Amino acid sequence: MTVTPLGIPRRMLEFTIDGEEARVPEGSTILDACRAAGKDIPTLCEGDTLRPKNACRVCVVEVEGARTLVPACSREAEPGMEVRTDTERARHSRKIVLELLASSVDLSTTPRVAEWLKEYEAKPDRFGPDAARLNEEPKVDNDLYVREYDKCILCYKCVDACGDQWQNTFAISVAGRGFDARIAVEHDAPLTDSACVYCGNCIEVCPTGALSFKSEFDMRAAGTWDESRQTETTTVCAYCGVGCNLTLHVQDNEIVKVTSPHDNPVTHGNLCIKGRFGYQHVQNRG
Repeated sequence: MTVTPLGIPRRMLEFTIDGEEARVPEGSTILDACRAAGKDIPTLCEGDTLRPKNACRVCVVEVEGARTLVPACSREAEPGMEVRTDTERARHSRKIVLELLASSVDLSTTPRVAEWLKEYEAKPDRFGPDAARLNEEPKVDNDLYVREYDKCILCYKCVDACGDQWQNTFAISVAGRGFDARIAVEHDAPLTDSACVYCGNCIEVCPTGALSFKSEFDMRAAGTWDESRQTETTTVCAYCGVGCNLTLHVQDNEIVKVTSPHDNPVTHGNLCIKGRFGYQHVQNRG
């Protein structure tokens, strides 16, 4: 049985996006409205299951009367607002942000970044080989997932997912200040000595692959990871009676990772350690 939540009807707001009329429910963000209108606005730190953090600033747009560019992911739509998404000012800002990120962070596993770098004619190499990078080796201290901080853009989505927005474990935080700031567990200890419960919800929201399944990490290292050969099948977790939905990612008849639909009213993309990592018994053919 499908349960449809019946909330209080929200009034519709009318405004314009790039000169075209837009109509969205009250409380919608500019990014929501742009997507509804078919506008492709780049974004990295925005998450459909988390509150906006305004960290990456790739989604900025112009709003008539606003002194500065505004982040579309968090600015709520207002009646009569005039939004422009493809102005020279907005495009230049996105270009600079992409150049700064790509010059200092490994974005090789970040979806769509290569496309955006080309679209905005970004040239990260112009900052030279001395651009600040962490140059850290991947942290492989458990059998479930890997931390590659060279790929981290400090979007804080993992911190929020582990904290008060979902898991309430608070194992992940930010260590250091300024250029030395980075994601870490308490006292920058190994993951196995932290409060982590290995739910993997941080992996689910990570936009760059800085957090990844150990299985994916190993397959990428071996050159066998190929998403074009993978199929996705959504099923129900059999471990308990909650009814969490699982999406099994299968390559060559082997489960390579497990995610959960973000629009599922039970999980909202979140799982426990059993649901996300406990799939080995399915393919135990010994």
